[in-house]
Amino acid sequence: MSWEILNIKSNFDSRGCLSSVEGGQDIPFEIKRIFYMHHVTEDRGGHAHIDTDQLIIPISGFFRVKLFDGKHTEIFDMHDCTKGLYVPRLVFTDLYDFTQDAVCLVLSSTHYDMSKSLRSMDAYMCFLKNIKD
Repeated sequence: MSWEILNIKSNFDSRGCLSSVEGGQDIPFEIKRIFYMHHVTEDRGGHAHIDTDQLIIPISGFFRVKLFDGKHTEIFDMHDCTKGLYVPRLVFTDLYDFTQDAVCLVLSSTHYDMSKSLRSMDAYMCFLKNIKD
């Protein structure tokens, strides 16, 4: 499955909006880790996960996400908290252009393990070449 924007279930009424994501139902993985970035002063990401799927949700503010699968690149403007960007494993991800008020929430299919990420474009391209051979 490739990356895609997923609609997040959102219930609007006179009190406001309640949005929810259920692992394995609303997204194609069970949630093992949740983290968020805020007060971001530099670009984030710059890596690919070998075995981790993620959902990136812009809780507030604005930022951009650039995805690269070894052949295709796509850039997403993230600013709607009712939309999440599904990023499957083995997609090189860059996050940038954060506004001062940006909060980026990430739901992840695995616990954090830095040894299971490809931390440079060279390492990523080499890994892709090796799994295709």
